[in-house]
Amino acid sequence: MKHLGFSFHVLLLSLPCGMLTAQQTPQPQTGRIFNTVKQKLAGGRPVVGGTVLIPDPDTYCAMANAGFDFLWIEMQHSPMTYQDVARMIRSCKGAPAMPFIRVPDATEGDIQKATDIGAAGIIIPMVEDVQKVQNAIKISRFPRLGKRSLGNGQYGTLWGPDYRQIANDNVMIVAMIESPAGANIAEEIASTPGVDVVFVASTDLGSFSGFKQGDPQYEALVRTVEQAVSKAGKKLAGPLAWKASRQGYMFFQGPTEASLIKTGAQFDLGNNPKSESRKGVAGTEGAEKP
Repeated sequence: MKHLGFSFHVLLLSLPCGMLTAQQTPQPQTGRIFNTVKQKLAGGRPVVGGTVLIPDPDTYCAMANAGFDFLWIEMQHSPMTYQDVARMIRSCKGAPAMPFIRVPDATEGDIQKATDIGAAGIIIPMVEDVQKVQNAIKISRFPRLGKRSLGNGQYGTLWGPDYRQIANDNVMIVAMIESPAGANIAEEIASTPGVDVVFVASTDLGSFSGFKQGDPQYEALVRTVEQAVSKAGKKLAGPLAWKASRQGYMFFQGPTEASLIKTGAQFDLGNNPKSESRKGVAGTEGAEKP
């Protein structure tokens, strides 16, 4: 037995290094969670994010330090570039609000750029098939869990030199259901491993269905999503206007900079304004009064 053990030891030493390391896993996960949104949701606490449309670092920092849990950086419906957003996030390193980016689409280029510049969450618009969200999850994760490649990003500067080892445990995926087609497969979307949050897009759900909030047909679509998310044990999301009027929601999209500036100015002028997000019915995007 001793002879066999010695021979086996010699055999191991004689193997090429590549054959040994191939059986080893990458550097072990440290378990460090920098994404405070993930921490809060895991602890049962709701989170609210302000919506960013203006490519201005000063405005971004004002929002990031105003008390929001995260910032919903809107790249689907704004002309902001990834360079704009990278500059904004970098200018406010260490701010309490986590940067979440709604990408224009779930393409490899969009998701790679968003994660490279430091997004702690990727918001996937218009999910109407499971493959779309599965691809997004795969692209947002490093091997061996996914196919995210390494690049010249600023993620290490923002989140630490161990980012490569902890990114998969921190970057969150938010899947948006914006149409009846998405609602019809809500159970498949919510049960997909890697989906953290499912968002009921109030405006587009009405636009695509032809029904208004409160209509029985509209509410039936919303209930379908709510039940699917509850069954899958994932977090349910919606507009901030629904925070006080609907149960079970934990992740909320709040007002834009323009809306907050308007409300703040009216308050300072003594006009006792009421925020649009406090009305219980989500406003229609793009229809804000000047």
